[in-house]
Amino acid sequence: MIAPPESDHLKAGDDPDPRMTDARHYSVHESLRNGVAVQIRALHPDDGGRMDEAFKKLEQESIRLRFFGAKSGLTEQEHRLIRELDFDSRVVLVVTLMERGEEIIIASGSYSRMGKDAAEVAFIVEEDYHGQGVAHHLLWHLGLIARERGIARFEAEVLPHNLAMRRVFASSGWPMTSQRVDDVIHIVLDLTRVPG
Repeated sequence: MIAPPESDHLKAGDDPDPRMTDARHYSVHESLRNGVAVQIRALHPDDGGRMDEAFKKLEQESIRLRFFGAKSGLTEQEHRLIRELDFDSRVVLVVTLMERGEEIIIASGSYSRMGKDAAEVAFIVEEDYHGQGVAHHLLWHLGLIARERGIARFEAEVLPHNLAMRRVFASSGWPMTSQRVDDVIHIVLDLTRVPG
């Protein structure tokens, strides 16, 4: 089991700070495994252009693993979702860093409610930052927000050969069950327990 990320605001076992779990204004700073400082924050209504730029940098394999097929860019419906995100039924966090004086997005993670106490969770990380703990950080912070909103479990569908994402879920510290259903692995994380 991997310990929860060493956030500058919260350590494992601490009670979440209510200012942190206000999803619409969520913002924390983390360090990746390679020492790069990043911000994990709520998606903002004006992030459409930054999300477009982030998508352009993705390799087709990463897109296929996340969306289960080809995708050339964000749709107008997805841009509308960015502008009108409610942070109740759906929460989106992005991981950003500063590059030549500009904030760039290197990853995003989201959950969408499925009924009262469950949510589907998903991530995508730019390839240059794979293996640096980005998805692990996103999962941890999304889990904190979800728990505060009464969500008891995260569910995810992962392609069987996406071993990196399966490892992220398995190492989260939250109890996990997984089952192969047709051509995907269905994963469930129990958020009712604080990971150690």
